[in-house]
Parts: sequence; structure tokens; C-alpha cells
Amino acid sequence: MTLIEPASSFDSPALTAATRIRAGFTEFNRRYREVTQRAKRHFEQKTWTAARSDAVERIGIYDASIDVTQQALREILSTNTLDKNTWAAVKGHFSALIAGDVDQELNKTFFNTLTRRFFKTRGVDSGVEFIALDIEPTDRITRPVARLTYSASSSLRALFRNVLDDVAFSVNYIDPDRCATRIASAVQSQLQAWGEHPVRAVELLTTIFYRERRAYLVGRVFGETQFAPIAIALKHDEQGLRSDAVMTDRDDFAALFGYTRSYFMADLETVGDAVVFLRALLPRKPIDELYTVLGRSKQGKTERYRHFFRHLETHDERFVLADGERGMVMAVFTMPGYPLVFKVIRDKFAPPKNISRQEVIDKYQMVFKHDRAGRLVDAQEFRYLRFPKARFSPAVLAELASCSESVIDEGNFITITHLYVERKLVPLNLYIKNASPEQAQAAISDYAQALADLAYSNIFAGDLLLKNFGLTKGGRVIFYDYDELCLVTECRFRELPDYEDEREVYVAPNDIFPEEFPRFLGLTPALRSALMATHADVFTVRWWLDVQARVAAGERVEIPPYAQRLRF
Repeated sequence: MTLIEPASSFDSPALTAATRIRAGFTEFNRRYREVTQRAKRHFEQKTWTAARSDAVERIGIYDASIDVTQQALREILSTNTLDKNTWAAVKGHFSALIAGDVDQELNKTFFNTLTRRFFKTRGVDSGVEFIALDIEPTDRITRPVARLTYSASSSLRALFRNVLDDVAFSVNYIDPDRCATRIASAVQSQLQAWGEHPVRAVELLTTIFYRERRAYLVGRVFGETQFAPIAIALKHDEQGLRSDAVMTDRDDFAALFGYTRSYFMADLETVGDAVVFLRALLPRKPIDELYTVLGRSKQGKTERYRHFFRHLETHDERFVLADGERGMVMAVFTMPGYPLVFKVIRDKFAPPKNISRQEVIDKYQMVFKHDRAGRLVDAQEFRYLRFPKARFSPAVLAELASCSESVIDEGNFITITHLYVERKLVPLNLYIKNASPEQAQAAISDYAQALADLAYSNIFAGDLLLKNFGLTKGGRVIFYDYDELCLVTECRFRELPDYEDEREVYVAPNDIFPEEFPRFLGLTPALRSALMATHADVFTVRWWLDVQARVAAGERVEIPPYAQRLRF
């Protein structure tokens, strides 16, 4: 994308403003890609702490760029800064400036962010915002994303050796022939239903996807009459650079791009064409989640908003209370046929909750920037969403009465000034009640594994009741209630006090007693036995102190983002 020169002083303020917005987005994109490009060096040099810092830094670039652009526009537009006729003209000029871009939607979202901040818009304002609820924006993208194609003319091993030869790192593979052999064998095994010689070609994006301590080659594998996604995981550890896993099953591939994972570092020249490509591989995955997992979270929010309000216009469902127990901190509602839940902070929290509204917001911000380890749902923050009041059931309206700091009743409309939107999950306590004994045991075992995975990423869930966890469609246990979440390094893990010794009875706010965890979960004897049979160590002080020490020392415990069965 070429940076447009500033408009001359003879141009209209509206054109000058549009040109400045275009330049503001271009500068944002340049800074964003500059940080993203460092992921390759971090992978090669194993500078994992710096890689994590870059992931956090990149998240803040958007708002910083908006702030700079907003100040420039105040100077350009002067007394017309809040004049909607002027902004309608700015919008027209801006639309012309980006007409040939593949990533028009990213530019439009940048523009909309500016207008919403200037006008503090409730709902939407088509006069000063780009709105397209009736079309899928990526449908107009026909340019193919950059990729390489490899023919399986000789052998799969030779094909994947060529792939590895084309992926240039500053470090060499430990044994490239062995890596290629393992990849070929895994692909052959996973696609054995295709026949004896299933693969005709492999097509890979030229962009390498980085996240945490792995690099991924992403694309698709072609058979004679069908195709499947493929992701090849590369790992650089103490042993050296090597292949670690292959995913060709669509469910495994979807989990890699899931909403419980941190965002990829993928230096894409343009993003929309990559989203089109990935959506062909994952047709059931919402487009908003694809933008988000690629690190374009603002565009992800735009697409989520677009998709939801399209649903609202074409369905007559009403908002109802979400399944599960009533939250003490959040009012939570949903639509029965829609895969999202909406969470609004209450004005006051009943005991024993001892936390402020701002602290709740800070917890969600922490999760937004933290490694989610595949166990924390991605919660998107929205402001000033406007809904027809008639679409709320009486029960939801009654709940929102306890959220007056975030809810404005405008007669026929309800405006929610601050809320979080998350993927809908089945609450773990409800799932266990209705599951078979085998399913319940598997879920409760994965619940303990979720506690362990979070601990290794320096997260202590705080409120460990089953109602605060949910199950994905794939049966993975995810934590979604963040008001008591904290860092493991901030906790003091203790043995249960001896109540006959007064010196041991005092309990500080950050005191944690792991032995108590299983006692208040409300498990049947059979489920409790199953829990202790697989994860008894997670309920001991020694285990938590060991994890705490390792995390404090900077050690990062291995939490692969794919199943053990896929690893070499």
C-alpha cells in the first residue's frame, strides 16, 4: 500500500481530512507489520519473552494510531470537527481514495472508529459511518492470496522436503530428511481414507504463521477429487529446529484457529484475501473470528457486529437470559439461536464479591493481552450498542435494571454503553448433570487440565466453581468468568490452617488453599474419584508452589495448541 501525499492547502478540508485518515491507516498498518515481522527473528533466536512483549505491543498500535489521527483531524477540520455534513463529504472522499484496495474493510473500520469517537455514536449513523449489513464484504475479493504449489509427482517425502527447503530460516533443521519423512507419513496416515496414494498436490501460503513458540505452514492438500486443510507445525527448542505436528483434519485445523488462542503473528501483505482463503478451508468458522485470530481484532469486532445485526434484522428471536446460574458480577443474555452471549457489568456486587467495576474491566483487559493457552475465551469489548427494546424479554430487562451504569433506556430502544461479547459455551455444571458417566468424567478431567494449563501460563482462575467454565463443541473445557482471575505469581498458596493454632487462622485476600478445591465443586463421589485419579497433584500445595517458582523464574511450560496424538 502506498502512502498518499498530504493534500495541498487548496484542497477542501474534507478532502484533506480524508487524505489524512488514509495516511493514518497506512502508518498504522506499517507499524503493525513492522512488529509482526519481528516474529520470524524471535522464532529463530528463541527470544520468547521479547516475542510475548511484541504481541502485547502490537495490540496497542491501533488505539495509538487512532489518537494521533484524531488530533490531526481536529486541526484540519477546526470548527467543523463535529459537523456531520462535513464528515459526510470526508466519507465520500475517503471512499474514493480506497476504492482499489483489497483491504477496504480495514480502512473503513479505521474511519468508523474515528467518527464514533468524535460523535460518541449510539447505535450506527450511516451518514458518517460505513455500514454494510446486507452483504459479505469479502465477497468482492477475487485476488488470490500469495501461495506456492507443490506437485506430488514423485513421493510425498520429496514434496515436503522441497517445502522445507523453501522455508528459509537463519537456522538449519536438525534433520530435514527426517522432518520431511515424518510429515509425509502423518499426511498419508491422516488421509488414508482417500486411497493408497491420496495426495496430488499441496498448496501453502507464502506467509508463515507464528504464535508462542511455533511456526506454522498453512494451506491445503489436494487429492484427486477432494481437498483438506493442512497446517505443519515447526518447533525451535533446545534440540533445534524440527517439525512437530501435522493437521489435516478440519476440526484440528479449526482448533488451531480457535477463539481461545492468542492471535497469530502473520505478516500478510493484505488480509482480506487471506481470510477468503482460510474461510474456504473453514466454512463454518465465522469471518469475524478469522480476522481476529489473524490479529486484526478491530476488524473482527466490525464483522461480529455486522453479522449479529444482520441476524437481528432477519430473525424474530428475543434476548433471553443465558443458561447457567445468575452471575453476581455480570448480567448475561443471549438469543436462543445465536452463538454469542452478551455480558454487562452490574452496578453493585453482592458479597462475597469484593471488587470494583474498574477492576473487573482491568481483568478483561489483562486476558485480552495475555497468552490464553487455549483455555480462556476471547471477550470482545463493545460500546454504545443500540437495540430495539421490544427484542428483550422481561427477564432480561429485569436483569439490566441492575446495570444502570451501562444501560440507557430510551423508550423504544435500549443503549448499552459498555458490554462484552463472547462465544456461547455450555456451562460445565449443566453439562455434567446431563452427560453420561463417561462424558462427565472426561469433562471433569479436562477441567483439572484447564486449571493446570492456565497455571502454566501464569493464570489462576480464582473462582473455580464449575459454573464459571464451559465446554466447546469439541468437548474442551474453557474458563470464561474473569472477575476473580489473577496471576499465579500474585498468589500465596498455603496448607490448610491448623484451627487450634491461632497464628495459622488468619487468611489474607491472596491466600489460596488448593486442598479445598475439590470440596466445594459439588461433585458426586464417582466424579471426585475420577478427578483425583487423573489430576490429584493439581490439588496439592506442592504442585502450585512448583508451578509458581517455575513461572517466576521465566520458564514457559509446554502447552501445545494441538492434541498429543498429532505430535511426532
